[in-house]
Amino acid sequence: MFGLGLPELLIILFIILIIFGAGKLPQIGEGLGKGISNFKKSLKQDDDDNDSSDTNTSRDEK
Repeated sequence: MFGLGLPELLIILFIILIIFGAGKLPQIGEGLGKGISNFKKSLKQDDDDNDSSDTNTSRDEK
């Protein structure tokens, strides 16, 4: 995973804990989770839109 082992990840987590504090970590995690969820939904929505536009194009050509 990008050349990062467990010790490096623990150091990064410790630095984040120092910067933001223990109280903010759940809020940060929640925000990241919602962002990833919205990103996945938009990708799925774009795929659905492309599929429907492909079928409409093929109908128009006939």
